[in-house]
Amino acid sequence: MTRYTPILAAICIVVASTAAAHVTVQPKTSRPGAHEKYVVRVPTEGNVATTSVELTIPEGVAVTSMGAAVGHTYELRKSGDRIVAIVWSMKINPGEFAEFAFIARNPKEGKELVWKAVQRFADGTSTQWSGPVGDKRPASVTRLTEDGGHAH
Repeated sequence: MTRYTPILAAICIVVASTAAAHVTVQPKTSRPGAHEKYVVRVPTEGNVATTSVELTIPEGVAVTSMGAAVGHTYELRKSGDRIVAIVWSMKINPGEFAEFAFIARNPKEGKELVWKAVQRFADGTSTQWSGPVGDKRPASVTRLTEDGGHAH
């Protein structure tokens, strides 16, 4: 029975590491009304490559600049003049991750920004990262605080 212990431990580590990996937006805290550089991290934790990720821009957030496309492409989805979503396309193989950056102005009001995302895979499947904190597939959240979460 003891010879299975290392295998079971390895399985637990793999399950724990993939459970924690999901599409995230950094930073986790910012200031209301601030211009902020946001970085979207997209890991591929399964056995099928990621082909794209679509990030919905929260109401009140104004995207002002996109990171240069190096090794990927992006499409801006608009409603009138406002960018409401960004779709980055890139092959991200299993076990790899990619990061995509943009600059946006935060709304002057509100307590948090909820970043909902859809991750699409080479086999035609997708994962919605839009649940509440603690969900199996949570949306990433940036808290808006006067100090921006930084120490004085």
